[in-house]
Amino acid sequence: MAQDTSIKRNLQLGIYKVIDPVVRVFIKLGLTPNAVTSIGFVLNVGVAVIFVIGAEEGNRGDLSYVGWAGGLILFAGLFDMLDGQVARLGNMKSTFGALYDSVLDRYSELIMFLGICYYLVGHHYFLSSIFAFIAMIGSMMVSYVRARAEGLGIECKGGLMQRPERVVTIGVFAIFCGVASHYIGGNYKLYVPGIKYHVFETMSIFTFPIALLAVLTNITAFGRLVDAKKSLEEEENK
Repeated sequence: MAQDTSIKRNLQLGIYKVIDPVVRVFIKLGLTPNAVTSIGFVLNVGVAVIFVIGAEEGNRGDLSYVGWAGGLILFAGLFDMLDGQVARLGNMKSTFGALYDSVLDRYSELIMFLGICYYLVGHHYFLSSIFAFIAMIGSMMVSYVRARAEGLGIECKGGLMQRPERVVTIGVFAIFCGVASHYIGGNYKLYVPGIKYHVFETMSIFTFPIALLAVLTNITAFGRLVDAKKSLEEEENK
């Protein structure tokens, strides 16, 4: 666990070295951390819009909308890191800013999942839409358990699927899905001899990771709950 934390910390420091020049430009332009947070939120609304348009105007085999949405998901995700760095490097930290960031992060993720679910239902991926909804529940509970535990004075940051991991997973595989559809076609299906139904299709590049998120986010939330219980019992027994 300590090694994993060290790896994540080193990766984070490496990313900060890359984005810090952009952060300094934002500061010179007079952008506040809350303004950067707001931009990220608007971009996530754009993600949902792309999915909705894809559901309304695209056809089932046209997965280019998924790819473009994935690119915007990653771009919007950068602002989750940029707002914090603007606050730190610009000496603009505030308690309300931290609250504003957390609230808009939740709204951003919910709106993103709304777009995903709308797209999946619109093109009759009903089972995948259920997994997306379960993943949304798990994502919210990961954040809620942490917030509630910290409200009780307990640190609760463990688990595999925190927000950065969720954003990267959905964004990257959405892009892969869009790119793959260009080469193998959006309606590609893989059948196994003797099995009536296909075991893989192009859209699976996007929907399989979402199904995995549905499982791992809820495992993470439950794991945090267990960790918080242990910490609270240790506090009570002191």
